[in-house]
Amino acid sequence: MSKRLAEVARKVGVSEATVSRVLNDKPGVSDATRQAVLTALDVLGYERPTKLRGERARLVGLVLPELQNPIFPAFAEIVGGALTQNGYTPLLCTQNAGGVTESDYVDLLLAQQVSGVIFLGGNYTQAEAAHEHYERLRQVNLPTVLVNARVPELQFATVSTDDAAAAEQAVLHVHQLGHRRIGLLLGPDDHVPSQRKLASARRLLEQLGEPLADDLVVRGMYSLESGQAGATRLFAAGATAIVCASDPMALGAVRAARRAGLSVPGDVSIVGFDDSALMSCTEPPLTTVRQPIESMGRAVIALLLAQIAGTSRPSDELLFEPELVLRSSTGPMA
Repeated sequence: MSKRLAEVARKVGVSEATVSRVLNDKPGVSDATRQAVLTALDVLGYERPTKLRGERARLVGLVLPELQNPIFPAFAEIVGGALTQNGYTPLLCTQNAGGVTESDYVDLLLAQQVSGVIFLGGNYTQAEAAHEHYERLRQVNLPTVLVNARVPELQFATVSTDDAAAAEQAVLHVHQLGHRRIGLLLGPDDHVPSQRKLASARRLLEQLGEPLADDLVVRGMYSLESGQAGATRLFAAGATAIVCASDPMALGAVRAARRAGLSVPGDVSIVGFDDSALMSCTEPPLTTVRQPIESMGRAVIALLLAQIAGTSRPSDELLFEPELVLRSSTGPMA
């Protein structure tokens, strides 16, 4: 008890006696200080005294790593709409480079006493990123659902596209078109979805008798600019087809091909991932692997509501089958 008093007092900047008065629901403390102490309890992972718990607000945090990749706002629209239909208000939390961090948002959402949190991508997908803030969610048993493959240590309910199947579909497609120098344009080394895609592609190419060369694997940051830079390296390594880990990266690869004087798909073939908005309207229309975000969104809501209702505390990962969408950015090996 004394340790808890000391930690909360330090966090808020008040005396332990003041914290004790709040915890025992005694008078003599301002409303602002009382709220600050209760928020500090939540953030530090301590349970509130029964008489001070009250009900959680009908708010759900929706944490996105960015908005530039169109798959994230598309997912947020589906999930946010479903939350509204179920009587919850989504709180959109978007990270920016050098701005508010995922950990900061967790503190903010705990302070708002939200009913749950949905992460549409984030630190949990990278082994070397900070993960301490997820433990704060676990300590207060806050209903939480993750979208996209997570590191194994974080046992939260998770909804993912089957990255292994996605890579297999894309690589097999360009291989059947006659391509043998197939490049992979992926996320960072510690990114779990990219690790799964790479392992699957390696396994398939081994089976096809075309082992994947190290110079045909390039890492990037999921942006168009990163895709352009990575594709330039892959073309220099002799790649005639590139399988990308996102649609923006694939569009960057198309730009790199044009600047190198290469025709898509006449000289090189390019495959994206997500099938985000307007990929059928690009030039050429992009062949890509579609994430089934509608059905994934429904699963996310079902998992969250089950946790809120106290009927389930799942920690399994639900894998959804992707779909290869054939358009005009892939063609036979010249």
